[in-house]
Amino acid sequence: MRNNEDSKAKTRVLFLCTGNSSRSQMAEGFARHYGKDRLDVYSAGISPSGVNPMAVTAMKEVEIDISGQTSKSIDKDILEQTDIIVTLCGDARENCPVVPGKVQKLHWFLEDPTRAEGTEEEIMNKFRAVRDEISTLVKDLVLSLK
Repeated sequence: MRNNEDSKAKTRVLFLCTGNSSRSQMAEGFARHYGKDRLDVYSAGISPSGVNPMAVTAMKEVEIDISGQTSKSIDKDILEQTDIIVTLCGDARENCPVVPGKVQKLHWFLEDPTRAEGTEEEIMNKFRAVRDEISTLVKDLVLSLK
């Protein structure tokens, strides 16, 4: 719930993905970093599966700590108070619950780095590429809300 004047002035953003393990966690981290004065940020998953350690490592490389974030299911109260929902994969877009008409819906199709194959370094490089793409998208979102 929005209890104080400070949070009423902020835009509430929910990043939604399948597992709430990588893409939505990184988006939450970047949004908290870039939009700290303007956004109330949440992330959730259709089927939460725990925060991926490689996502934590990728974010640590850009000096954003998401190690304290947790993988969560969609919270009905947060959903009803959300201003913007950003789905980060087709599964989340297709299975997103019905939301109030006032909610702005955005979709960012992002490759799932948890499905990358190869050596550990090749997989980590996929996490870095997706992280960098999310960083750009979140920066653009924050700038669009000014």
